[in-house]
Amino acid sequence: MPRGTLSAEAIVDLALRIVDKGGPSALTLAAVAGSAGIVSPSLYKHVRNLAELRALVSARIVNEIADQAGEAVLGRSADEAVRALMSAWRQYVRRCPNRYAALIQSPEPHTAEAGQRLVTIMTAALRAYGMRDSAAIHAARSLRAAMHGFAVLEVEGAFGLPEDLDESYELLTDIMITGLRARQDAT
Repeated sequence: MPRGTLSAEAIVDLALRIVDKGGPSALTLAAVAGSAGIVSPSLYKHVRNLAELRALVSARIVNEIADQAGEAVLGRSADEAVRALMSAWRQYVRRCPNRYAALIQSPEPHTAEAGQRLVTIMTAALRAYGMRDSAAIHAARSLRAAMHGFAVLEVEGAFGLPEDLDESYELLTDIMITGLRARQDAT
């Protein structure tokens, strides 16, 4: 990579390729520098350290999930939006398991904007159930936990029984929708 084209964004691109190929543990400054054809200290002009690079990678991943989720729920509401959201999340994790594993799950400054985009998409999908403010946050947290938990268990091969995983995910989706409707009816 020519030195003039090196930027934080280009470094994140290289880092994602490394993560895609070798998983989160393969991401080192030396690996990125080697991929760029430079020495590690040259990276410090663009990223402070490995922790910042991991945070920038995580922000890109959250934005990718938000883009996919936003596209999936666009023009949909209520049950249809929740189904589309849950399907998009699972598809992302299945398509990019190493990236998803590299995602920093706790809030941090680099992912704040992307995280807010994702929360906005999720809470918009919940408006048809009458959920706003803290009720929408509680529901979004529940959806995230369900989607994240199932998808991670799936890509890690934790479901060893022969029953169809698509049927299991459909059941999980139905359970979430039923719960959202019950909350709506209770208010």
